[in-house]
Amino acid sequence: MIEIQEVSKTFRQRGRGDYKALDQISISIRQGEFLSLLGPSGCGKSTLLNLVAGLEQAEEGEISLNGQPIRSPGPDRVVVFQEHALFPWLSVLDNVAFGLKQRGVSKKEREALAREQIKSVHLSKFSDRYPHELSGGMKQRASIARALAMDPQILLMDEPFAALDEQTRLILHKDLEEIWMRTGKTILFVTHNIREAVTLSDRVLVMSTRPGTIKKEFLIQAARPRNNADSNLRYIENQIMETLADELEKVVKEEMGDEYSFKTNAVHHTGADHLGGGI
Repeated sequence: MIEIQEVSKTFRQRGRGDYKALDQISISIRQGEFLSLLGPSGCGKSTLLNLVAGLEQAEEGEISLNGQPIRSPGPDRVVVFQEHALFPWLSVLDNVAFGLKQRGVSKKEREALAREQIKSVHLSKFSDRYPHELSGGMKQRASIARALAMDPQILLMDEPFAALDEQTRLILHKDLEEIWMRTGKTILFVTHNIREAVTLSDRVLVMSTRPGTIKKEFLIQAARPRNNADSNLRYIENQIMETLADELEKVVKEEMGDEYSFKTNAVHHTGADHLGGGI
């Protein structure tokens, strides 16, 4: 169980004043839950994920895991970033086994564990390849396999599929859902894409513009594996888009002036696969 209690985060900017990213955030994340954070750019989604990872510290409030305060990174939490961050001089196998090597696991055992995770992301035929020989989707699969090889309690995923084409993204949605259902790991997932959040998650938390707060929670009650044609999922997507409209308008008006109306000029409820992408 992750408990985020009244957490606020302010960044100090030399010569430009303070920047408050998060304001009094409180969330409980159940063990084994798939929870997504969704909101406009700059609302603090990634900042909150970094706080849970222990990469940042909050000025106010507390974040704990199973009752123990999070003060620093730990092996119970692994981050998967938008960029794969694979070592270009190592093969897929050696990249996936790298963390295990650092932990002191024997060569035989770490190779066996790495191959198991490589198989789980359907890269067995490419285990001896180097990152420059892989497609973008394959690189992200290898990055996910590397995270899984460490057997963390929690996967923290910061827009891991944002740079991928739509077809590859849909394939990786299925792969990730399968991995989550098989392993039962807790996943905290940051995304700008509404359809992605609704398709993958048990819950979606919509955040406000900065300083970020939790504006609304959406419980996704749909059978798994998810069916992209499920009309209930499409209905929830439209509800989320309506919830986000006010926040997106605030962002647009900051850049284009008060005369611009996002609601009348930009919100179209369609069935496009990229609904909400890039917000």
